[in-house]
Amino acid sequence: MTIDYLKNVYKQNQEMLLFGRYINFDHIKSLLEKHNAHYDVSVRGRSVLNENIHFLKVGSGAKKILMWSQMHGNESTTTKAVFDLLNILSKSNDDNVRRLLSECTIGIIPMLNPDGSRVYSRLNANQVDLNRDAQSLSQPESRILRKCFEDFKPDFCFNLHGQRTIFSAGATNKPATISFLSPAQDEARSVSKTRQKAMGLIVKMNQNLQSQIPGQVGIYDDAFNINCVGDTFQALSVPTVLFEAGHYHDDYNREMVRELIFQSLWVGVTEIAFGDVDKVDKSGYFEIPQNDKLFYDIIIRNAKLKRKDSHQILDVAVQYEEVFKQDRVVFIPKIVKISDLSGFFGHREIDAREQLVFVKDVLELSEGIAIDFVLINNKKYPLFV
Repeated sequence: MTIDYLKNVYKQNQEMLLFGRYINFDHIKSLLEKHNAHYDVSVRGRSVLNENIHFLKVGSGAKKILMWSQMHGNESTTTKAVFDLLNILSKSNDDNVRRLLSECTIGIIPMLNPDGSRVYSRLNANQVDLNRDAQSLSQPESRILRKCFEDFKPDFCFNLHGQRTIFSAGATNKPATISFLSPAQDEARSVSKTRQKAMGLIVKMNQNLQSQIPGQVGIYDDAFNINCVGDTFQALSVPTVLFEAGHYHDDYNREMVRELIFQSLWVGVTEIAFGDVDKVDKSGYFEIPQNDKLFYDIIIRNAKLKRKDSHQILDVAVQYEEVFKQDRVVFIPKIVKISDLSGFFGHREIDAREQLVFVKDVLELSEGIAIDFVLINNKKYPLFV
């Protein structure tokens, strides 16, 4: 499967009605109606605030893949990629699709947390993190996912998420644009046959990504937490892959990352359909660097800063706070660290060259303040996305 093929498939099947970071149920309602002609689309229950939670099923094959997106309402990139995937799976006249769907049956919950999605919140309407509710099943959304899992009886699970811009792929200046994990299924983090199957899929997806974003793929720490959905399903002996959509240069709308997630989904399902995951060399999984937290959105280097009656040369880290405002996400630049940041990296870096750095009416910068720009030697540097 060549990169040109994957890019062409994405270009032909990108769902143009979805764009940006804010995706709620209203954005996907018409798409669910459209896909009702191709898939078995059903309502499997309702959220805390009575929003429908849909389950789509396609294919007739013996190998079953269950995937769900927007368990965290503010993690929408994978939802866009899921609808891109749904577009290609609807091409019943495509020989590759026909063959795939004769080998696989795919079940998808495109938006598990519609209440959180509507207000761009990680949590559901009861302020519960659904990814820590796998054992208690205290929330209706958690119970719906578990019932889908039990009824569908998947052979593989894809747990689709998004991550912050702070993550690096290891101790490097490469952002973790995509991250994966084959979750632990016990306290000992045993490398069981179940985990190995998930690792094999990740190796295949990583091979494709390395040719496009070399050094920009990471894995998460596999500390065991049975309250997490991935760990729970893995502990039930179903190979589960965590997908995390991260940051690509200047891609705050996560459209480039969306394509890479789509490619990874397509590589993953085709590997399950036509490959032999058991024969994949798992050593490649352990070569993927573990995520570190070495990035800020902006670092102003070598800034001369007013400090009481003197000046110091320090670095200033700015992080965007994602604020939901009037049905859109606004990125507010905030100073989060003033220090020697030589061990950290900025997605954007500004060298102040030991010139005075200040804001128009704020001579003494401090952590925690929101700023639209800085002045360096009286030259204005806007800080917005």
